[in-house]
Amino acid sequence: MHFPHLPRKSSSSIMHQVLDVMRSMKHEKDSEAHQIFRQSAGHSAKGILPQTVNPEEETVPGIEHPGSTGVIYCSDRAIANGFSYTNSHAWANLGQGAPEVFPIPGAPERPSKIEMSFDELEYAPTTGVKALREAVANLYNVTYRQNKESQYTYENVCIVPGGRAGLSRVAAVIGDVYTSYQIPDYTAYDQVLSAFKRLVPVPTALDPANKYRLDIKQTKKDIATQGLAVILASNPRNPTGQVIKGEELKELVSLGREGTTLILDEFYSWYIYPDNEKDIGKSVSSAEYIEDVNQDAVIIVDGLTKNWRLPGWRVCWVVGPKNLVTALSQSGSFLDGGANHPLQIAAIPLLEPARAQQEKVALQKHFKMKRDHVLHRLRNELHLDVDIPPQATFYIWLNLEKLPSPLNNGLTFFEELLKEQTIVIPGIFFDINPSHRRNLFNSPCHHFVRLSFGPPLDDLDRGIDAMARVLKKAKKEGMRAFGHSYKKSIDEPAMKTTEQV
Repeated sequence: MHFPHLPRKSSSSIMHQVLDVMRSMKHEKDSEAHQIFRQSAGHSAKGILPQTVNPEEETVPGIEHPGSTGVIYCSDRAIANGFSYTNSHAWANLGQGAPEVFPIPGAPERPSKIEMSFDELEYAPTTGVKALREAVANLYNVTYRQNKESQYTYENVCIVPGGRAGLSRVAAVIGDVYTSYQIPDYTAYDQVLSAFKRLVPVPTALDPANKYRLDIKQTKKDIATQGLAVILASNPRNPTGQVIKGEELKELVSLGREGTTLILDEFYSWYIYPDNEKDIGKSVSSAEYIEDVNQDAVIIVDGLTKNWRLPGWRVCWVVGPKNLVTALSQSGSFLDGGANHPLQIAAIPLLEPARAQQEKVALQKHFKMKRDHVLHRLRNELHLDVDIPPQATFYIWLNLEKLPSPLNNGLTFFEELLKEQTIVIPGIFFDINPSHRRNLFNSPCHHFVRLSFGPPLDDLDRGIDAMARVLKKAKKEGMRAFGHSYKKSIDEPAMKTTEQV
């Protein structure tokens, strides 16, 4: 076990380290952090007999608790440790997948108020305001489809109240099919695939040469042998920060012409970090490689949330064939009812191509600076290497395997950082249906955490400083100080281990 922070030990401290190694955890039953996770509503292990009813999970007859997404679980755990949204700036929140919303150098002026007419107080159509749909179609055509015969129109665009709403609308109109996904991938896919039980989730192989990249050749074999009808993926990829582009993306899009529907979550399409300065301002979308916008079975989900850095607006869109949009209009009528009417009107000028390009260039320069800053501190100060640095998004997929137990798993590392007023997301939340695993230590995502460099630079530095304190404590006190004494709620004292009792 290699841990560069620990100094040379005396014979007695070596004995303590040996005992620590003997206590290394290999099963979730040995871990206080994992037991807190299992006791949280919706996270009990599935498939274990005899089945029992957790009163926290079924408070109303017939209700099945869906479990919480990673961000919700981690926020609840942070609240148990004193976090509140009124004092959120006292914490370093590197967990929530949100970009900073404040002005950044070179970007257009941020919207701070909106005017609205009385007509805008009415419901908007479930497909969205026509003028905004036209603006979205125009932006895609200008950015990705110049000189192509097939062009998007407003009929190819459905406005939705957030990315999850868009994914839910799409999931609601998919038939009884096998739906593939990658591991790791966006945490909300777990809840979407679980909520619509007609969809059978099937993991898709990753390229062995790059474990974070979809293996398209193997995917084609899976389509033929397993009958995959739908592929759901984020590109650029949350949480690993990798991206499929160029010929690879072109080949992936071609599956939409071969009988398989491709659903691509492209919320990070602007967060691209080229090595060459001349490539700043270029973005990535499957829209570039679609041949016929009404025939190719390719569905794009995107919106103002990430690229425009307006997560609170909840104005997003689904782009695809016209017959898909008419179906989404119907599913939206019984799922969410449509997006905010006044904010749809206010969004229209934000999609003007020249303005969007200015925003994109400023965003890439600013977030590339933050990425490089965080990677530098992780590598040079904390001696934590990122296996494959992010090429896109604003996430770092940090491997903890080289740390000593119990800091080498995401859940325990997360709990220890809560004591330092810092939030990250344990890697297991990016494993689809992690609660179905009998032993969470077997998850391929178990030894990772996701760090977000979406927040302002000062918040990022506070979070890295907190990680440094945890590692310094490990160096000074050894590993006996970790893995226990976690608070279950704001009103309860910290749990006690059998050693303490």
